[in-house]
Amino acid sequence: MSEEYGGDFITLTDDEGNEFELELLDSLEHNGIDYMAFIRADTPEDAEEVEIIILKDAGEEGEEILATLDDDDELEEIYALFMERIAKQEEEDAE
Repeated sequence: MSEEYGGDFITLTDDEGNEFELELLDSLEHNGIDYMAFIRADTPEDAEEVEIIILKDAGEEGEEILATLDDDDELEEIYALFMERIAKQEEEDAE
């Protein structure tokens, strides 16, 4: 994802009512489901480890609801797809 124009940010509220901001890294469609990979917006740019948060669109009929991936197999599969895309983008950027 190009940072030339700035990132896309969303604010979410957890089950306890705490708000936090996420920055969208990438999105993809797999088996008819839209998935999005985020990092916390307050993650330092020079962080050695970055937690990637993967959510899926669980909304119906134009309603946007983001949900966590509760199935470990689904999470591993989608994580691998995002990591492949990120590695490919880094290779292209290095050229």
